[in-house]
Amino acid sequence: MESLRPILAAHPFFKDLKDEYLDFIVGCALNVRFKEGEVILREGEPADKFYLIREGKVAIDINAGNNRLITIQTIHEGDILGWSWLIPPHQNRFNARTVQDIRAIALDGKCLRNKCEENHDLGYELLKRLAVVFTQRLEVTRKQLINIYDINV
Repeated sequence: MESLRPILAAHPFFKDLKDEYLDFIVGCALNVRFKEGEVILREGEPADKFYLIREGKVAIDINAGNNRLITIQTIHEGDILGWSWLIPPHQNRFNARTVQDIRAIALDGKCLRNKCEENHDLGYELLKRLAVVFTQRLEVTRKQLINIYDINV
């Protein structure tokens, strides 16, 4: 069986990550596929996976009440999905469903948390990378709110 290490190393989220860290976390990784229309994450459910999107598109939705979902962002190849594996109480804060067939790498959240506890430098590095994603996603949401409410900035 071929190692997922080269795939991890090639993904933008892990770009320039130290080889020793890649070697350390590759055991948490698994190749996965989802068909168009599948739900990958459900808000409120345990956050036990972290996905590196390799191909396809995923809609990130929030519950708007009355069984309505509002798509707040669509992500694609090179993006990540699911950061709640790191943040207690380790529950998904969003829904995610495929807009197209997906190929991804799933990283086991508990395995990653344990690796971060074993190696705090790795944990800090992943947290810095996730902070960049948080910031980008908040900026996208801010721009959407400005457009929705037609706010002149």
